[in-house]
Amino acid sequence: MRKGRKELIVVGDRVLIRIEEGEERTKVGLYLPATAVESQAVQGGKIIATGPGYPLPEVNDHLEEPWRIGAAKETRFVPMQAHVGDYAIFFRKAAVEITFENERYLVVPQAAILALSRE
Repeated sequence: MRKGRKELIVVGDRVLIRIEEGEERTKVGLYLPATAVESQAVQGGKIIATGPGYPLPEVNDHLEEPWRIGAAKETRFVPMQAHVGDYAIFFRKAAVEITFENERYLVVPQAAILALSRE
């Protein structure tokens, strides 16, 4: 995500979410139970950026001699289920709040996402 001259890069299996303040009904029309809203156990927000996913090990890595220096191999990743623009409902406890260019965001691991809403 680029803002001004700075760029924020999300790594691994994490997503960057714009915070939606806790209401009973989310902007996409989903209702959250009162207990979830009160304790803020579950929260929702729009996904702004995603990381590349989990890196996959090379199949042939264990077959080569460790002292050989081969050509650089491109890292492959397990793709993310979450996409930019999706609305995510996630466990609040797993989120880490950050401030980037005077705006608040949450960094959430994909495993903490309970549901996605996509147009």
